[in-house]
Amino acid sequence: MKNNLSFAAITVANVLSLSQVALAALAMSAVLAIPPAFAESPADLNDLEIAHVAYTADNIDIRYAHLALAISKNPEIHKFAETMIRDHTAVNELALALLEKLGAQPEDNFLSKALSENADKLVDEMAQLHGAEFDQRYAENELGYHKAVNELVENTFIPNIENAEVKALFEAGLEIFKVHEGHAEMMVGAMY
Repeated sequence: MKNNLSFAAITVANVLSLSQVALAALAMSAVLAIPPAFAESPADLNDLEIAHVAYTADNIDIRYAHLALAISKNPEIHKFAETMIRDHTAVNELALALLEKLGAQPEDNFLSKALSENADKLVDEMAQLHGAEFDQRYAENELGYHKAVNELVENTFIPNIENAEVKALFEAGLEIFKVHEGHAEMMVGAMY
């Protein structure tokens, strides 16, 4: 065991057929704006790399929420953004506590880097918007972001996580983030 976590590689073929993996990688690349040439397989990440992707994704959503609180005047957007900050911060705190308990550090990787780069661009774009235009862009982004991340966590990360405690944390987090997806869907629906 390396860093108290088992890192034996689980091949993608053991979880999904190669065509499904290729389609999933392309879909994730499109939704999260990861260039296809840069899209290595998320299924090949080890537990510590997966932990870093999740931590990065949580921090990105917290960043989007702070932007929403600064720009939007819509009370529903504010309520949703405050929920994002509270819930994603809580999950990140649990993840950091678990990593400390395991004596491990999350490992940066192609996916966490791509998420961060894309978030920088999106924050710059959304910061230029105001009023209903910002609210709509924020709500649509939250819906797409949660759908994409939830899909990745449920169908790629959880089946490949080897450490039982890490897997349990991801399963609990997924339940919370599916509720977020539902709220984002209602928020988008209310805008039309």
